[in-house]
Amino acid sequence: MARYAYVNGRYVDHREASVHIEDRGYQLADGVYEVVGVRDGKLIDEKPHLDRLDRSLKELRIAPPVSRKTLCFVIRELMRRNRLRDGLVYMQVTRGVARRDHAFPTTPVRPSLVLTTKNTRHLGPDVGPGIAVRSQPDIRWERCDIKTVALLPNVLAKQAARESGAYEAWLVDAKGCVTEGASTNAWIVTGDGELITRQTDSGILAGITRGTLKSIADKLQLKLVERPFSLAEAKQANEAFITSATSFVTPVIRIDDAPVGDGKPGPTARRLREEYVRFAEAGETVT
Repeated sequence: MARYAYVNGRYVDHREASVHIEDRGYQLADGVYEVVGVRDGKLIDEKPHLDRLDRSLKELRIAPPVSRKTLCFVIRELMRRNRLRDGLVYMQVTRGVARRDHAFPTTPVRPSLVLTTKNTRHLGPDVGPGIAVRSQPDIRWERCDIKTVALLPNVLAKQAARESGAYEAWLVDAKGCVTEGASTNAWIVTGDGELITRQTDSGILAGITRGTLKSIADKLQLKLVERPFSLAEAKQANEAFITSATSFVTPVIRIDDAPVGDGKPGPTARRLREEYVRFAEAGETVT
């Protein structure tokens, strides 16, 4: 089956999709992106993802390339053409094509819009065996709240984790506190049963799955506290887990060389995973 991408107004063969060599996203990482999960042909948290895309564009002073109505149509048409049932829709907007210069172009340029899709396995309520994470120093810039394509520090941290046998990296700031994962948000459950995740500020990305999980935790009457937690505290926690559009809720059973709790997925992560899957199954149907 042919696979399609969307590039600046055209649906093209994915193998031939391309942007201009002087696209500022390619040369200067001058752009933003979003990833929306799809389950059973339904978009998960579409509106919050598009709201965050708008915010990222505004922070970088990039004009939206199309209206929201048009973007929603393009997403659905690309899903239809690629027969996407379970997977991801990737959206990227850059400032556009201009002669290379660090400063913004002095004459108006059209922002570039690219969309692709990716098939993934059907994620269910089972959390599986859990994952290991490896701590890495947080060397990113100070505006991690903007979802930019400038991801090299994340790439290096993730690669170091994978080379150590871990699935994800947890980034640790100068104070010894966990900020977030290389591509996920980080959570722990204390011995007192408190659900802890770092507050949203310029040091982390306000994850959409994270936001949904906060609402789910509130409905379950879990005690949620948004504050920094240290790497040492995480290693002593009863449970730990990550969240993202791609991992849903996935338990962390080992941090560096230390098991978390009894080294097995805990009841809080299991319950939150089950409830998140129920939420995802109620998403918007694409016809």
